[in-house]
Amino acid sequence: MRVESIRSIFISTVALSVFAGVACGKKSEAPTALGQGEGEVSIVAWPGYIERGETDKGYDWVTGFEKETGCKVTVKTAATSDEMVALMNGGGFDLVTASGDASLRLIAGNKVQEINTALVPSWSSIDERLQNAPWHTVEGKHYGVPYQWGPNVLMYNTKVFKQAPDSWAVVFEEQTFPDGKTNKGRVQAFDGPIYIADAALYLKVKNPELGITDPYELDEKQYNAVLELLKKQRQLVPKYWHDAMVHIEDFKKEGLAASSAWPFQVNLLAGDKQPVASVFPKEGATGWADTTMLHKDSKHVNCAYKWMEHSISPKVQGDLASWFGSVPSVPAACKGNPLLTDSGCDTNGFSNFSKISFWRTPVENCSNGRKCVPYKKWAEDYIAIIGSK
Repeated sequence: MRVESIRSIFISTVALSVFAGVACGKKSEAPTALGQGEGEVSIVAWPGYIERGETDKGYDWVTGFEKETGCKVTVKTAATSDEMVALMNGGGFDLVTASGDASLRLIAGNKVQEINTALVPSWSSIDERLQNAPWHTVEGKHYGVPYQWGPNVLMYNTKVFKQAPDSWAVVFEEQTFPDGKTNKGRVQAFDGPIYIADAALYLKVKNPELGITDPYELDEKQYNAVLELLKKQRQLVPKYWHDAMVHIEDFKKEGLAASSAWPFQVNLLAGDKQPVASVFPKEGATGWADTTMLHKDSKHVNCAYKWMEHSISPKVQGDLASWFGSVPSVPAACKGNPLLTDSGCDTNGFSNFSKISFWRTPVENCSNGRKCVPYKKWAEDYIAIIGSK
């Protein structure tokens, strides 16, 4: 068994240096007007987020943008939020599609600049639940444009589970699956410290005496209980996933029965006629609300703003939601898109917004004056768990 612990340690170490040392430099001020496009824009994005029809000709929201604006799009995919923070910390990119466990680190680290929403004409079309979301809004200033959101679902093999499992217990607790075989060696977990929140969410329901109210705000006692669960899970997990495409191949070839996943993997596997489905478990789910953020040193600000406006057009939003299995940040995209269909938003979880514990970076000073375990400790401990056996 091989775990990519060296890679994880490198990414987490770089990411932590961004979050631990909040930059004291002056924040970049938002532009007041835009000019001619610079001819290019570079984007750090999750896999499947920026498509130009190379995988499926029906999904292309890049080619038309390039023809209309003259801004050539280049994309660097990142498998985890920590990797996104590390890439933005290194510089050389204009935009990033950051989840909530990266966005506040980027703002605190002075790596992204404030967005002038007046220069994004379609801003008012964004879901009101996202316009002032705390993962991109600080002191009334917006540091990005909402892109897509969705839950981390429980993906399962339909040949193993004739009836859908209803609990995350299938990946956290050793047990015999309906096919009569153990789950040991047949489940996977996400290769990222933020996955600690998934375990916390499960224990919030299973062990209510712990008093967990927020999976990102764990005191020492709660945190230690969560770590114990993850250490036990380590004995069940042969491999941790961070690359969505590798995760897909693992489900095809490695005899896996259940795993946390993005709807993206579920859609591609189902489209490939694999015996796979997903469920939103009774304990709820963590999730991601992703924001397109602009690097403070971007050399292509005009093209970047053109892309941010393009990214929230109903057509792009609907096509992407269909492709990734996510929910549009623009509700108008939920109707009239032949790829998504008028039922697509409901299928992808539009009504589950209040049931999702969206990713965000844990901090030491949490609500009600409590002291909680910060992200640095999460990263150190999760790396140690993955590297053990």
